[in-house]
Amino acid sequence: MASHVVKFAGLSDLDRKTVATLPKLSAGDRVELHVRRRDGSDQTLALPPAAAVAIETLIDRLSSGESFALLTEDQELSPTEVSEILGISRPLVVLRMDRGDLPFRFVGKHRRALLKDVLALKAKLDVRQTALEALANDTEDLIGSHGL
Repeated sequence: MASHVVKFAGLSDLDRKTVATLPKLSAGDRVELHVRRRDGSDQTLALPPAAAVAIETLIDRLSSGESFALLTEDQELSPTEVSEILGISRPLVVLRMDRGDLPFRFVGKHRRALLKDVLALKAKLDVRQTALEALANDTEDLIGSHGL
């Protein structure tokens, strides 16, 4: 499978001003998508709760000015794309691949990692970063309290 982004999207400043704020959905709410076709016909689709949450998140991100990329879980990514997701350099991504921290496969001479493996590594790195920040805060408290 070749690495590619399915869709990049974002809203213009004008569109962000005109989009209505989506109220937060609560358990049991039913979400329907109403589509008005160019020929004037209407179609209504009931959305499952998981899709409603995804749309709610999408609209929140778009209205705050962020762009998004739609990827599937089994999407293969290049080391450059992985580095953007993890927020680390491409050489560090390759090092993590070589050390076995991030599973990958070769497509010819090019490395490819699955998005789900990248997200699993990101979750692991986020937990580690949170622990390091807590440790730093504790150290600052000790220095402030005891003058160490």
